[in-house]
Amino acid sequence: MNTVAIVGTGLIGASFGLALRKAGFRGEIAGVSSAPALADALAAGAIDRGAALPDAVANADVVFLSQTIGRILDTLRHLDQLVKAGALVTDAGSTKQEIVDRALQSLTRCRFLGGHPMAGKERRGANAASADLFEGCTWVLTPMESDDTAEFVDWIRRIGAHPLVMSPEEHDRVVSFTSHLAQMASTALASTVADAVQPGALRVAGSGLADMTRLAMSSYNLWRDIVATNTDTMEKALSLYIQKLEHMRENLRTRQLQEEFERAARLAAQVRRNKL
Repeated sequence: MNTVAIVGTGLIGASFGLALRKAGFRGEIAGVSSAPALADALAAGAIDRGAALPDAVANADVVFLSQTIGRILDTLRHLDQLVKAGALVTDAGSTKQEIVDRALQSLTRCRFLGGHPMAGKERRGANAASADLFEGCTWVLTPMESDDTAEFVDWIRRIGAHPLVMSPEEHDRVVSFTSHLAQMASTALASTVADAVQPGALRVAGSGLADMTRLAMSSYNLWRDIVATNTDTMEKALSLYIQKLEHMRENLRTRQLQEEFERAARLAAQVRRNKL
């Protein structure tokens, strides 16, 4: 891996460039994005140069698609005739099934490795990028076939992430609970409080509300594509969550509420252990 093209130099793309540099990558990193995003990525040291897509990917050994899901799908549609034969195309999309399907349909001259680094921030853009963003995070991989991707997977490890292979279907089912449901719950909580409490009364709020509504600051423009490409599994996750809330409401005065607290505390502790 001597040349990398990062298509989408926002938070994830720029952080990937910075992480590669920190891990010792000495090859060229080209960036493809809007002019302001490229300027920020260059200033951060995440890329060596900005370029149009055909120029950036023509000689790239690895093409890293870190756009919104809709743009990843569109880029895959046009990428095959632009890339170097045998190059590895990978992505950072938050859902996988539609992206993998599009890659199967569109890419014939290069390899594709679906990916999803489980990392992020509320802030977006290269200005918020960090070389340590992926340190300790799970990096899900959804390979389509048994092509050799060992070198790229080794770089994932070198930047501090932990590769985990899953099928696209299982990935989308799991993240509907472990990621997407958390976003919907945070958004619903913040929206409910906004409807019920006057802004001046928010001075009464404790740190719990701030913790629980952190994800509510996320951009709808980002989440629109996630919801659109994982609707069925998200509907199932939300239905189960609503059932759980109904169960807790019905048992506010029973021992079953204590059992829910205990079950939830065990899960919360396990999540935190996994992050260590």
